Amino acid sequence: MPDAATPYDLLGGDAGIRGIVDRFYDLMDTAPEAATIRRLHAASLKASRDKLYLYLMGWTGGPPIYVEQRGHPRLRMRHLPFSIGDRERDEWIWCMDRSLDEHEMPDWLRSDLKDKLHALADHMRNRE
Repeated sequence: MPDAATPYDLLGGDAGIRGIVDRFYDLMDTAPEAATIRRLHAASLKASRDKLYLYLMGWTGGPPIYVEQRGHPRLRMRHLPFSIGDRERDEWIWCMDRSLDEHEMPDWLRSDLKDKLHALADHMRNRE
């Protein structure tokens, strides 16, 4: 990675993160491949969009607004109320991979993000 650039910068800053998140949730909302995970969400995806946007912004090196507003992410704890198995994980990854694939970024960054987000999604599983 270039010394001065964060992934946040390389993704296009605020607008880039918003674009990735919006595409992710647009896919979740419409693709049959994501029907199971879509049912885990509220009818409106606005709150989920906002939370993922703020989380990814800070996680990629941008402003830490998520932590300032909500505290430590504690992602696994926050996802425990939802039944997440292999299918839900795979559907989440399906949406995220497509969103990342459609976003302009260096190939090495896309690969790195996918590796980290796949591991994170796997960590969210809470049932067999």
